[in-house]
Amino acid sequence: MKRVLIIGATSAIATATARLWAQQGASFFLIGRNDAGLEKLKSELQTLGAIEVHKTELDVTALEEHEALITQIFEMFSPLDIALIAHGTLGDQQASEIDFSLALSQLNTNAISVMSLATYIAHHLSKQGYGTLAAISSVAGDRGRKSNYVYGTAKGALNVFFEGLRHRLHGSNVHVLTIKPGLIDTPMTAHLQKGVLWATPNTVAKDIIKAVEKGKDEIYTPWFWKLIMLVIKHLPQFVYKKTNL
Repeated sequence: MKRVLIIGATSAIATATARLWAQQGASFFLIGRNDAGLEKLKSELQTLGAIEVHKTELDVTALEEHEALITQIFEMFSPLDIALIAHGTLGDQQASEIDFSLALSQLNTNAISVMSLATYIAHHLSKQGYGTLAAISSVAGDRGRKSNYVYGTAKGALNVFFEGLRHRLHGSNVHVLTIKPGLIDTPMTAHLQKGVLWATPNTVAKDIIKAVEKGKDEIYTPWFWKLIMLVIKHLPQFVYKKTNL
């Protein structure tokens, strides 16, 4: 029986992943910013087969609350098998280009808060002696693009942080996973026009489940984004600057 902590539990990808774990008979500790959404998800997971479901609200940008909350969770809900950090916001790139306070808000939500939570979770998993710490990043962090470089900066920083965390915890029996989705059809991207490269949260959820089970370090999801980003990352600057990505 898996014991799973999910932060940003009511996000589309987290919810889809939780449903799959619930069908396996997992137990959950759900963290989100809206109690009504958490209560609805709790009921759904119990119906699907979850053994037990706990929940609490959290403003992830309240960094001063992180240490006490994570410590409390490990005291009442341990041993913990999997921690998935899944919160994030897309933000307004154009507005952030002229108002840095908006850019800073994105960086705090998409990078700093994740790093803070991951630090405390990693500490407890290391003391526990095993477990998986996973975070949802993005292919946007692989290279700065004019269309979303503020969001991409946050995800790029998160990628480096998790790579360092993985390096530090190597040999400790703690698995650190970076998840890099491409274009996913979620409420966060509802305003964007969809095309053939778009995937569903359920597709990403299945990839996350497999990656956790196989002990992967990093995944692109769907898989073809690894090839797409390989090309984009290796475009020479003089060519890349002329693109409209």
